[in-house]
Amino acid sequence: MFVRAIDTAASFTRPIHTVGRTYGSTTPVPGAATLFFVNSDGWALTCAHVARQLAASDEVFAKSQAFNAELAALPRNNKYRQRLRDLERKYGYGKGIAIQILNSFVNCVEGPLDVDVHIHNQLDVALLKFNRFTKLLCTSFPVFATNGGDLKQGKFLCRLGFPFPEFTNFEYDKQSDRIRWTQTGRPDTPRFPIEGMVTRHLQGTGGAVIGFEMSTPGLRGQSGGPAFDSDGRVWGMQAATGHLDLDFDVDTEVLRQGEKRRVRDSAFLHVGHCIHLDVLKAFMGQFGVVFAEG
Repeated sequence: MFVRAIDTAASFTRPIHTVGRTYGSTTPVPGAATLFFVNSDGWALTCAHVARQLAASDEVFAKSQAFNAELAALPRNNKYRQRLRDLERKYGYGKGIAIQILNSFVNCVEGPLDVDVHIHNQLDVALLKFNRFTKLLCTSFPVFATNGGDLKQGKFLCRLGFPFPEFTNFEYDKQSDRIRWTQTGRPDTPRFPIEGMVTRHLQGTGGAVIGFEMSTPGLRGQSGGPAFDSDGRVWGMQAATGHLDLDFDVDTEVLRQGEKRRVRDSAFLHVGHCIHLDVLKAFMGQFGVVFAEG
């Protein structure tokens, strides 16, 4: 049903590779997000939460450098441990807190990487504007559906993104105490589509429709990817996942490998939350972004 549409969407959809490292750890953690180009001028759509993470990477690294400078100045005496704890509290550092984030826009542009970020002041939408590139590595662009009012319950759509990162071209460098990109390892990660039915509309302030719910979840890494029909027309953008309580609580014994085990579980229906077509169009219109409809 979506074979040709996926090929169409893949031509303008790109991954954002991310590698992070947390305080006290030397293990790089890969992740991914998604963007899709809108036109040949270098405009692309993604989610606001993705754009904020991109913008935060420099701030995160600068903070860690300041911390390391103060740490290096601590005298190694019997008060070192207490002073270290004080310094950690000052910077808010602890287990799971990011100290370095690297981002890579994969197969987007050749030439200098100069990106302006425009974030919606209320909704999870952002526009990226690639500037000064020598070549845009995208020659096909989306066609947005003409009438957002035609998006109704029961319509089947597909979403495309990069939820399962398999790239390995990164490493932790002990000498510099940093993670870095490398010229070895796998540089790409596979795209992953997931289909679903439109189940409900999502309303914002004043009852205006700002998004729609789908019967299947959006997956981590698909945020910022297009939601499109079997003809490849774009109707929205994957942004989040909702969790609906089914009120099916289980507390029972089961047999596993010949042994009885107690299972306790609560069931949830995981659904996708997408930004509505009309919101995307209106936001692009604020910046004079040219896009195709049909």
